Amino acid sequence: MGRYFAVFATDKPGMRDVRERVRPVHRSWLRSAAHRGVLVRLGGPTLAPQCDAMNGTLLVVEAEGIDDVMDFVSRDPYMQAGLFDRVEIRPWDWSLGNPERRV
Repeated sequence: MGRYFAVFATDKPGMRDVRERVRPVHRSWLRSAAHRGVLVRLGGPTLAPQCDAMNGTLLVVEAEGIDDVMDFVSRDPYMQAGLFDRVEIRPWDWSLGNPERRV
C-alpha cells in the first residue's frame, strides 16, 4: 500500500433509518476494501454531542493515492444510499500510535 487518508463524512439530517438499514452492507463493504486497493485501518461512527445517536463516519484508510480513496468512498453503500451531507478526504501522516512506527 502507500499512504494514509482520513475520511470524515457527515450524515444529512433525518437519515437515521437509512443509516440503520444500510449499516450491515456498509460494514461488509469496509471489510472487503483490501480487494479494491484500499485497506481500512480504523473506522467507526461519529456521535451526536449527547452520544445517543450516530451522525457520521470516520475512517482511516491506507491506499496508493487519494483517487483510490475517492473511488472507494463513492461506491460505499452509505454514499450510494444518499446518507452523507458532506465528505472530506485528507492525506494523513499517522505518527502517534501507528503500530508500524512504535513512537
